[in-house]
Amino acid sequence: TIRRAANLLRAHLVPPATRRRRYPASMPHAPPALATTDLVPVKKALISVSDKTDLLVLAAALKDIGVEVLSTGGTAKALKDAGLPVTDVSDYTGFPEMMDGRVKTLHPKVHGGLLAIRGNAEHEKACVDHSIDKIDMLVVNLYPFQETVAKGGDFANCIENVDIGGPAMIRAASKNHPSVTVITDCKQYPKVIEELKSNAGATTMKTRRSLAAAAFALTAAYDSAVANWFAAQNEEEPVITTRAYQTAFPLKYGCNPHQLPANIFSMHGGTLPFKVLNGKPGYINLLDALNSWALVRETREALGLAAAASFKHVSPAGAAVAVPLSDVEKKAYEAPDDLSPSALAYLRARNADPMCSFGDWAALSDVVDEQTAMYLKTEVADGIIAPGFTPEAMAILTAKKSGNFIVLEADPKYVSPAGMVDYREIGGCVFAQRGHGDKIITPDMLEVKTQNKELTAAAKQDLVLASIAVKYTQSNSVGYAINGMMVGVGAGQQSRVDCVKLAGRKVTTWWMRQHPKVLGLQFKEGVKRQARVNARVRYIEGDMTDFERAEWEQQFSTVPEPLAPEDYKEHMAKLSGVSLSSDAFFPFRDGIDTAARYGVTYVAQPKGSVQDEAVTSACDQYKMVQVHHNMRLFHH
Repeated sequence: TIRRAANLLRAHLVPPATRRRRYPASMPHAPPALATTDLVPVKKALISVSDKTDLLVLAAALKDIGVEVLSTGGTAKALKDAGLPVTDVSDYTGFPEMMDGRVKTLHPKVHGGLLAIRGNAEHEKACVDHSIDKIDMLVVNLYPFQETVAKGGDFANCIENVDIGGPAMIRAASKNHPSVTVITDCKQYPKVIEELKSNAGATTMKTRRSLAAAAFALTAAYDSAVANWFAAQNEEEPVITTRAYQTAFPLKYGCNPHQLPANIFSMHGGTLPFKVLNGKPGYINLLDALNSWALVRETREALGLAAAASFKHVSPAGAAVAVPLSDVEKKAYEAPDDLSPSALAYLRARNADPMCSFGDWAALSDVVDEQTAMYLKTEVADGIIAPGFTPEAMAILTAKKSGNFIVLEADPKYVSPAGMVDYREIGGCVFAQRGHGDKIITPDMLEVKTQNKELTAAAKQDLVLASIAVKYTQSNSVGYAINGMMVGVGAGQQSRVDCVKLAGRKVTTWWMRQHPKVLGLQFKEGVKRQARVNARVRYIEGDMTDFERAEWEQQFSTVPEPLAPEDYKEHMAKLSGVSLSSDAFFPFRDGIDTAARYGVTYVAQPKGSVQDEAVTSACDQYKMVQVHHNMRLFHH
């Protein structure tokens, strides 16, 4: 009773700030007060690095400001060979490196020196009692575990490259960042050297905290790589799947200006699959770049021809390979006289749907030459991705859009350090699936299923092109192709027959652009290229309001008569040999019935519907050649 009364009295009389705090049983001691000094001089540093890039630059800078350096193994040898003063850690601890170097820094004189809180009486006394020197800077990078795995190292070699002492020291120094500067990347050296010079050999709290954050991120990524690798060796899924990213560069915004922050990351320990050579790519630019590059790379591999794509909002407006133009096509596309294979492929890709390609993203499978760059110079586009650029092409492209045209150089040999599985985070859920960039549709996969089995080489080429194109088109999707180019892409419809109708409307516009009346339109001097493109399309569509027609007519020296229904009927009847590919099976014959209106002779689909027989029967009625390639190609 007396004790209870005393506790009640204490609760009322003793200010909360002075009451004794209680801590969980897992915390044996109350946390000591941390040092809060902003500028902390560096008097002793421990350096142990596997990557010795610019090591001597850092060590020389430390020598100049009088820092004593401790080091281990190969790092100590490199410093000694350069004539720089260094003390071996084993001489400092009194214990030699042992067990094949597995034990060298795991010692109280090392970890005590890193963890001791400056100004804490108990810690200061422990240092004196045990001859522990305070270590003010730690410079460590880790054994190259991920690189060893990537190079195909055997199990034992990979295990030996799992760093133990390095992460332990990094975590210790980072925890004690109020007093210790921890450097884990040679890219950090210049900033730290500059700060030491500016502050008489001291670093700031802001820098130490920033470096500590980077250090904890490094050890987290390192441990995640080891954990994932271990699980894979046992053919198990990791208990916890961890993904480690490193910031590549910030973006102006995401899909829309209000979607901030926005960044592009690469997998930790890896690089991006491209280099930015010019301009500042945005979020949607990069989505277009990655999808379009995959399309042209696969097309090049499958068909052996230079390939190009014109992308808008993560779907192709057009895609093509380098097939020579007819005289009519040259006139309809306003093609230059002399075109390289790359320029020819992009001109075809751009002319599948030139109205939709306005402001596109271009992708080329081959090195971009001067001719391709000159053609791009005449078109309105946001950027380009390709495996390389000639100096002449770069000079042209970097001058485009007042120097802001985006130029990305793709790495054709890029292999993702993340492996074959793609991850996507949406609304608190993480989706994972194996990517299928290595699953390429090739001509030998096309199995004829119809009575008509006359599948020409040109038709095989068009079916493969169309199938690869829909693989990188928002589903549901279908694509029409002829003469090595897509001529109609129907993307993102819930009904497959609506995809066929949408893409078919684009086929009509493409084909009618070659009608004599369209080719004969008389434009006034000074009407720009894209305005001519748009005017032809609107002439073909014909559904102008009175106000629109009045404006439209101002572009012509001779106002044309409208196209008559017979013009469409007669010209469309001349179209044949078109190939159609679908990203999934046709659930009903209506897709085939619709396709027959647009000159379709060849059809590709994966099969798998209960209506496959009925769809094949419909193809037989129209004397079409239908093939199955047995690969569904949904893209979301």
